[in-house]
Amino acid sequence: MTFSTSSDLAKMEISSEKIEHADIDEEPSFTPEEEKALVRKIDMTLLPTIWIMYLLSYMDRTKYIIMPSVPMDQRLTHIHTYSIGNAKISGMETDLNLSSGQYSIALVVFFVGYVVFEVPSNLILGRTRPSLFLPGIMIVWGTLTCVMAVVKSYKHLVALRVIIGCVEAGFAPGVLLVLSSWYKRTEQSKRFGVYISAAILSGAFGGLIAAGIVDNLEGVHGIRGWRWLFIVEGAATIGFAIISLFILPDFPATSRRLSEREKHIAVARLASENVTAVTADGEKMGDWEAVKIAVKDLRTWAFVVGYMVIVGSSTLTYFYPTLVQGLFEGASTYRVNLLTVPIYGVAFVCTAVTAYFSDKIPTWRGLVISCWLAFSLICSIIVCVVYNFTARYFLLVLMAAGLWATNGGTLAYASSAFAGMHPQARGVSLALVNALGNLAQIYGSYLFPDSDSPKYIMGFSVISAMLAVGVVTFAGLHVWFRRRSQSETEE
Repeated sequence: MTFSTSSDLAKMEISSEKIEHADIDEEPSFTPEEEKALVRKIDMTLLPTIWIMYLLSYMDRTKYIIMPSVPMDQRLTHIHTYSIGNAKISGMETDLNLSSGQYSIALVVFFVGYVVFEVPSNLILGRTRPSLFLPGIMIVWGTLTCVMAVVKSYKHLVALRVIIGCVEAGFAPGVLLVLSSWYKRTEQSKRFGVYISAAILSGAFGGLIAAGIVDNLEGVHGIRGWRWLFIVEGAATIGFAIISLFILPDFPATSRRLSEREKHIAVARLASENVTAVTADGEKMGDWEAVKIAVKDLRTWAFVVGYMVIVGSSTLTYFYPTLVQGLFEGASTYRVNLLTVPIYGVAFVCTAVTAYFSDKIPTWRGLVISCWLAFSLICSIIVCVVYNFTARYFLLVLMAAGLWATNGGTLAYASSAFAGMHPQARGVSLALVNALGNLAQIYGSYLFPDSDSPKYIMGFSVISAMLAVGVVTFAGLHVWFRRRSQSETEE
């Protein structure tokens, strides 16, 4: 495999931009005030829009509800796709006559299309307009979510979930590509932190919102509560997708929401840090060529391993409801869900602080991530030998903080590392990191079986091992990038 440096790639790939904006290298062609005004404008349009879009997406995909009155193997329902976890324990499993095996298959098939179509989706996005592509797929998956409300059989359920996985595959990697295309390397951590915060807040309150929908709409107009859950969330998704059509900007040099002057500033400021941008008349890279560049770059695979470790370790969220249930036996569904909020609350604060300071020290991002993972590793090891519920709750609060802080940090770190690549190749690399990293969610759901209760040694042992790999991976990336940067400086 070959390694292409960011500077080499930048020189090769932004030549067309220099032709159009030849004055960029001669002298600053914009004032600091103009740049600040542009960044503020993008922050006020792009960030709130993708935050709400991701919040709706994540609320659809990550829900759990504890039902203290049912057996433990039915209590822990933290699934990653379209409220199906909430729907299952609210009557869907009975209404559709699903066996345990059928339910598991209905969950897994989502990931088939989700993983396979992430790279093709980003290749398409690189040639289209984000303001149309992202809201477009959002409308489609929102519509399919509504259709989930009328499924009558197991076959219908599986077919819909396969299609939904294919459609939603383009959203997360698409957002990563758009964010990486608008901001300098030294600006990305805070913006990715904002993006990830939507998932954190969804984890904190998603279960409560879903429970409220099911409880209050059960039987209304003769429709079961679990079916209303799909209808309400699907309609909300479609509604905001339509709104985002009029707000979401495209790429810097092609956005119709910017003046020609603003487009020039947007591209020029990125070029100052060797961040390549899509231009209207820029040279297009072939899809296979983009894939080959991304696959041959060792950085892509290093970040795949690192992100897979973080996502895999984050499956300990499956354990939250069980832990809280053990702390407060007999608590109501709402109380149990409320007691998981502090876990996400601390994670939210740590993620925000880490994102803010990571932009202050961009060359140390790898070491920051490695330190957070080491901190979570220590907590995980202690959990393996401490079985007191209160102590475990405290340790899991700390572990969650480390894992959520590294999630957004890793995406920003990868985006910064790929900044000098052609936008098409960068889109492929980011899609590969997100897609392959999320494969960990499949096996993660099996780390905490009820048979391991109450110690769950297997789950925490596996997570400890993964965290150790993550510490080494990101520490290695930190050393690798710094040495290469020093070498390029000397040359």
